[in-house]
Amino acid sequence: MISDPIADMLTRVRNASRAAHSVVEMPSSILKVAIADTLKREGYIRGYEVSEDGAKRTLKVSLKYFKEESVIAGIERVSRSSQRVYVGHESVPRTLGGLGIVILSTAQGVITGKDARNRGVGGEVLCRVW
Repeated sequence: MISDPIADMLTRVRNASRAAHSVVEMPSSILKVAIADTLKREGYIRGYEVSEDGAKRTLKVSLKYFKEESVIAGIERVSRSSQRVYVGHESVPRTLGGLGIVILSTAQGVITGKDARNRGVGGEVLCRVW
């Protein structure tokens, strides 16, 4: 049993990108798919696919590389199961002065920090990507 499935997802993506793998697989969930969709929209991954084998759902994430270097230089969990981090729309953090993204879970779904500031919503800070 995994105590923090989001941290597990981010660790799998980080390790696969450092090892120059093209695809990484993990157990799927609605939140993981939403995070993968956000990463795809922002250009950090090539795509993702959810496959079902009976009751087991698997999320396959295709990693993106530019000149043999991973597009994802770093990815880390911010809000943990033992210490949640919530922010209002006026205090959404920036990553590397705007060169990276922050992914939040809000009442309007899983969105980037920039979208949260534009929409005027706050939420739980899930992770930072740069």
